[in-house]
Amino acid sequence: MSIAVLFGLFIFLLLIGSPIAIALGASTFTALVMFTPISPIEISSMIFEKVESYSLMAIPMFILAGSLLSKGSSAQRIIAFAQSIVGHLPGGLPMSAIFASIIFAAVSGSSPATVVAIGSIMFGAIEQAGYPKRYAIGTVATAGSLGILIPPSIVMIVYGVTAEQSIGKLFMAGVVPGIMIGIMMMIVTYVGAVKLGFKRTEPEPFKVRLKKMREASWALMTIIIVIGGIYGGIFTPTEAAAVAATWAFFVSMFIYRDIKWRDIFKIFLESAKTSSMIMFIIANAMIFAHFLTLENVPQMITQTLTDAHVGPLMFLLFVNILLFFAGDFMEPSAIIMIMVPLLLPVAMSLGIDPIHFGIIITVNMELGMITPPVGLNLFVTSGITGVSLKDVIVYSLPWSMTILVGLLLVTYIPQISLWLPNLMYG
Repeated sequence: MSIAVLFGLFIFLLLIGSPIAIALGASTFTALVMFTPISPIEISSMIFEKVESYSLMAIPMFILAGSLLSKGSSAQRIIAFAQSIVGHLPGGLPMSAIFASIIFAAVSGSSPATVVAIGSIMFGAIEQAGYPKRYAIGTVATAGSLGILIPPSIVMIVYGVTAEQSIGKLFMAGVVPGIMIGIMMMIVTYVGAVKLGFKRTEPEPFKVRLKKMREASWALMTIIIVIGGIYGGIFTPTEAAAVAATWAFFVSMFIYRDIKWRDIFKIFLESAKTSSMIMFIIANAMIFAHFLTLENVPQMITQTLTDAHVGPLMFLLFVNILLFFAGDFMEPSAIIMIMVPLLLPVAMSLGIDPIHFGIIITVNMELGMITPPVGLNLFVTSGITGVSLKDVIVYSLPWSMTILVGLLLVTYIPQISLWLPNLMYG
């Protein structure tokens, strides 16, 4: 009865248009008051306790670092460097957008920030170069989703906290799948451009490429500082986030000098708003998951699947289908907080590595960012390009299907995710 009330109220609130955080919090609060001896005051204390996590402190810091770099000229410098590497190939300009998104994703850790930073510059440039509008839209909308797979990733931090797994290992596990899916998207772009009749042009001289790389090097150093610092044991992922924010401030203010003191308050305020939204969702999702644990729902699911003799392959197929549909309607942090406590015990009982499982979930969240009705990247792309949401969805399909193929590879070939963390951590 308690579970029926919880999910019934949650679904009802979503259907009437309540924000996901309110739907999670209100449904859990009602269920806790009705079916447990926990008082409303204790529930409010639980909400604060759930977000008192050292690892979660990394989220506002990475958001701030991404905001500082995306508001300045870092994105333009990264795009110029990407164009110097692949811009001469057929489909070079849209491929540059994908390549730049891979790099900027590793700098910002945010999918929507990547779409805004790269898309606002590349959309017009790709169209002016004679490519069909669908190329500009498709690459901009989908490449930005790599922001939650390539480290540092806010989604991976949320998973690491929820699943009690090493965030450093998760960051390493995302590198190879992120690069692999990015290359697959570039190949699709290249093949399509060849079919459209675009020809190879002369590549830029080596000296020009080197110059553009030097100009982007200060922004690119963010990747080396974060990944190298974590792997080298210099600092934890949370400390790496603080270092990244400090470095982004230093680069934007004193190296590139493209952010003024008058801009700082606005950047900090926008970062605080985004961080507050994410943390509020996380807090409410955590008490939602806590209630499910109190009601022994994870154990019941595990026992049901065990009794049905579901193997790892079928279970992972079920997980992908479930997460695909959940990603169509919910925000990634909320999905992870709700689903991981339910699904991870089953996955581990079937011998599935929790780090591998985390990457599967993250790639599913990528797809959720570019699938209707609430795919955030679709709305962001529609907003910066002025193209209708329906057209953005249609234009993105070839690249969305590429990510789906990447998901299947990551799901059923665990070493794609586990090779690098196993190599680095043993």
